[in-house]
Amino acid sequence: MALCRTLGLLKPDITANPVFLRQVLAQIHDHPTLGIVHQKAVQWSAQDAQSFYAEHRGKFFYQRLCDYMTSGPFMALILEGPEAIRNWRNLIGPTHPIRARLSQPHTLRAQFGLTDTRNSFHGSDSIDTALREIKFFFPELQL
Repeated sequence: MALCRTLGLLKPDITANPVFLRQVLAQIHDHPTLGIVHQKAVQWSAQDAQSFYAEHRGKFFYQRLCDYMTSGPFMALILEGPEAIRNWRNLIGPTHPIRARLSQPHTLRAQFGLTDTRNSFHGSDSIDTALREIKFFFPELQL
């Protein structure tokens, strides 16, 4: 099976808490089919957040999401493995932490997510999106 890559974000509420950050990184490290191949700490300006989330402009949660993502540093990860996109999204779980706690309590969002906006994680939803998002955070890499 071919390896694929995806983008994972550990959002500001995770990186602000060293205990949570260690626990999350340990779960990723222990995952049998995902590996971190690149990572970097990021601190966004409002313009960075607005650019990354441009597809959501005009939606009710857009400004709240941009404010959250500029509230502190976060981590961008390139994850690699067979079916990395699907496996990372399965590990982080449903977008809404309340739903995650009810239906998939073992997922990262169930364990660490606070609200639908402050859900602690991001994962690319397709190969095309992963490539675009990886280039956004890691423009220096040749993919």
